[in-house]
Amino acid sequence: MTPLRRAQAGSVVAFATNGLLSATFISRIPALREGLGLNNSAVGLMLLAMGIGSVAALPLAGGLVMRWGAARVVRRCAALCAAALCLVAVSGSWLGQAWLVALFLVAYGVGYGIWDVAMNVEGAAVERLGGKTLMPQLHAMWSVGTVLGGLLGIALVGTLPTVWHVAGVAAVALAVCWWGTAGFLPAEPPPEGHSPRRELLAAWRSPHTLLLGLMVLAFAAAEGSANDWVSLAMIDGYDVSHRVGVACYAAFVFCMSLARFAGAKVIDRVGRQPVLITSAALAGAGIVLTVLAGSFGLALVGIVLWGFGAALGFPLGISIAADDETRAAARVSVVSTLAYGAFLGFPPILGAVGDQIGTLRALLVVAVLMVPAAALAATVARRRAV
Repeated sequence: MTPLRRAQAGSVVAFATNGLLSATFISRIPALREGLGLNNSAVGLMLLAMGIGSVAALPLAGGLVMRWGAARVVRRCAALCAAALCLVAVSGSWLGQAWLVALFLVAYGVGYGIWDVAMNVEGAAVERLGGKTLMPQLHAMWSVGTVLGGLLGIALVGTLPTVWHVAGVAAVALAVCWWGTAGFLPAEPPPEGHSPRRELLAAWRSPHTLLLGLMVLAFAAAEGSANDWVSLAMIDGYDVSHRVGVACYAAFVFCMSLARFAGAKVIDRVGRQPVLITSAALAGAGIVLTVLAGSFGLALVGIVLWGFGAALGFPLGISIAADDETRAAARVSVVSTLAYGAFLGFPPILGAVGDQIGTLRALLVVAVLMVPAAALAATVARRRAV
């Protein structure tokens, strides 16, 4: 196997195991809510703890990758995430302490956010080396990981206690991730006079990078709100069972996976800008249909459209951020920081809104964000033919 193929395989593993851990936690949110006796606002605050950890750590991620290399950073963060999720499960299921759950979710958020930047920097480097669009397919593998996690959740909810479910998945994911990162591209030593801090500050002052980050922020809100709330919204809004609610989440990420696998060829053929604008329109329409359908069947169609629309915004934004090879880590760090401000911080806001107007109708707030997302796509996206 060539070094490029090994790096591609390693990137696939890093994305898939990250998604697997994320979905394992998400599949147990309803059980944690019930076990701890929390309302939607309290669940939102619990999720906010994870967002705080990620957003606080993300500005540091680019510098860590530049200093240590992506492989070392991903390994350490995978270990942190696995340990933190096990402690979340123990704190929520055995100890019944919501404050401990929040504390360990901060730690999970730190590891998750830095891991995300590191694997995206690695994926973008492999994409540049290969000369063809790859990031949507890597993010598709993240979605595959979440589908697997969701399916395991469906199978194990009610049959295996939360602690043993989380611990088993975490152990397997950590071992596979450490194996996969052995194939990452070698870390290149920084040039003489290199200053990660200076590069990060320059990226934060770049108008193009900031606008790109705002566009990805809107797409991340569409994806993150589904990850954290679509199960609960369907349970509360359409009176379906816990198992059916988790199945709706699995349907969402399955559609994202399909769009990401197919998206690379479409992007190379028609360009980034048309794909991003169409994606924003699909996501917005899907969310509106999910909320206003009035029947479970039509709402499920909305979830399908939502999944297709939310699929490509994040990976395409990362690809655009990494176009400049010399500043890829800094730019990806900035875009990821802005995006995860929505991806991890926006769902708690929906929790508070949901307590006022209902979990399902709160999702309309996300649909509104798709309008500026489409407008920003016209500004920051450039066509790239391959």
